[in-house]
Amino acid sequence: MKTITTYFKPILTLLVLAFAFSCSEDENEEPIVVDSATIVDIAQDEDALTSLVSALTTADINEGTDLVGTLSSDGPFTVFAPTNDAFAALLGQLEGFDSLEDFDTDEERALLAKILTYHVVAGTAAASTDLTDGMMVTTVQGEELTISLEGGVFIDDATDMNAQVIIPDVTASNGIVHVIDKVLLPQEIIDALNAGEMENETGSLVDIVVDTETLSILEAAVIKADLVATLSSDGPFTVFAPTDDAFVALLELLGDDYNSLDDFDTMEEMALLKDILLYHVIAAEVKSTDLAPGEVPTALPDNSIEVIASGDTFVIGDASGTDANITGVDIMASNGVAHTIDKVLLPQSAIDFVTQMQLKSIVDIAVETDNLSLLVGALTQANAGLVETLNGDGPFTVFAPTNEAFAALLDTLGDDYNGLSDFDTDAEKDLLVTILTYHVVAGTAAFSTALSDGQEIETFQGENVAINIKDGTVHVADATGENATVTMPDVEASNGVVHIINKVLLPQAALDALVPPVPNIVEAAQATESLSSLVAALIQADAGLVATLSGEGPFTVFAPTNEAFAALLDSLGENFNSLEDFDTDEEKVLLAQLLTYHVVAGAAVASTDLSDHQEIVTVQGESLFAILNHGVQIRDKTHVDANVTMPDVMTSNGIVHIIDKVLLPQEIIDALH
Repeated sequence: MKTITTYFKPILTLLVLAFAFSCSEDENEEPIVVDSATIVDIAQDEDALTSLVSALTTADINEGTDLVGTLSSDGPFTVFAPTNDAFAALLGQLEGFDSLEDFDTDEERALLAKILTYHVVAGTAAASTDLTDGMMVTTVQGEELTISLEGGVFIDDATDMNAQVIIPDVTASNGIVHVIDKVLLPQEIIDALNAGEMENETGSLVDIVVDTETLSILEAAVIKADLVATLSSDGPFTVFAPTDDAFVALLELLGDDYNSLDDFDTMEEMALLKDILLYHVIAAEVKSTDLAPGEVPTALPDNSIEVIASGDTFVIGDASGTDANITGVDIMASNGVAHTIDKVLLPQSAIDFVTQMQLKSIVDIAVETDNLSLLVGALTQANAGLVETLNGDGPFTVFAPTNEAFAALLDTLGDDYNGLSDFDTDAEKDLLVTILTYHVVAGTAAFSTALSDGQEIETFQGENVAINIKDGTVHVADATGENATVTMPDVEASNGVVHIINKVLLPQAALDALVPPVPNIVEAAQATESLSSLVAALIQADAGLVATLSGEGPFTVFAPTNEAFAALLDSLGENFNSLEDFDTDEEKVLLAQLLTYHVVAGAAVASTDLSDHQEIVTVQGESLFAILNHGVQIRDKTHVDANVTMPDVMTSNGIVHIIDKVLLPQEIIDALH
């Protein structure tokens, strides 16, 4: 048996009222007046009320019934006029009544007349401003209607679903019309329906679904999921039945791969469809009058829906957080009851499926993230199938360096690497692959919550990265010992997870290939323009100092600048205009003694290792003294200290401190004077 349901559909705009609603919004504005037209004339002239006119005409077929004539008489009358959609919703829930023409017996037309007269109040033309909250009005049919003014004007009938006045105060010559969105039903009609006066033999829930045009997709889904036998069994069951529009909305949500139920064709998808349908079933008969707020277990094990109070009715909550509206109630079946809803309810398993399906692959995420464009360029430039690999099933964990991180790496590599396109030889592309695969962990999607401080993780490249966690922030250490900071963790992909980092990670294999060997002291001096005079002096002395300072060391060298040597030459007078003037054996020996006074053998002494007035014994034999006074000064046998202008230049065989004065031992001072 089908009892009454109400579908709330978009309200049709009545053309004759469009002008009225565009006028003044003054609350004291006069009601809409349609010339001298009667209530019947108004209904006949409006496309949205053709079903009402048809219902009046059909009811009048019975001998002694003249509703059209009555509503064309002097009145006054107040008429609550249901729209075509309201009548369509009523017919949709009546077994064997596809149109008003199916009221084709005297008994059925008499019931239709009772429904129609339940919409008419005789003896008054009650404007909406005359209605008060809680007012009860007696209809021509004999039963009362109750007025509710909370959130609009609503008409309460004998059902649990109120009608809303969607267009008030259409004034006719013989009364007033209020257009409503639902056919009102008196208790007399509901009793008649429940007694079977307008129904055929009640079928099962499956029969109801099959016979309801707006549930055709649900019918197909029940068949596809092999639930026909279940929903035809004794029950009792309660089914929240999604309309076709609800299923269409779900398919649109799923995207281009799901155009119909036929696209649920894998075992996983078939199981999901069955879960979704069972999630709409309650293993008990719950009529609309039995609904109460709270969690309700469904036929899908360990999954509940939530009944949520919403005004005078209820909505149904699922795992999605978007509630379903109940559009029709108490469609009775031999094995339970159905209520129609405007949304397919989704259990958590469906939410997880949809979420996973909508996720993009790691490569897609990188391509769509502006700040990872250089990473994408690197994957492409490497030309080693990495794009295809990271588009594969995975799972992978990828530490993704930003554009700024790649730019910093290129700056470090020097003028030969101005862009990723400069990795253009086979060896360089192999190097790029080595770097990129060091950012990938294969076989797991390691979210930040799964990482621990001190954890070592083997990368696809083969070497490990180390995880450091401080104040809740994840850092990744590579072979350089310098941490990369995870600036955006846990970007979930369909095939893994991406953590965006602010540094390109470098394995030892890349360091060995990229980082040039650290220069020795002589090479460092040769590469420093301001030390060219020192290099020239070492060569001019011709005492093996170049070879010595290129040896293992360690040494500490106080290296005078070109300006320092120029100042020394000026002080020596006209006989020494350049270092080449140290050209005799005796002068070369003197130059060698001068230079070895700048060298400490056996230790690489950093500036932070010096203490004030510390004595420093040189290779020449005499001592220097460190003076710590607003920086580091070196005191020789003169009265002018040398300033350390650039301390701690590290080399492979020691340390260099650049100074602004040539240091003079007593031996040299005595020789020069």
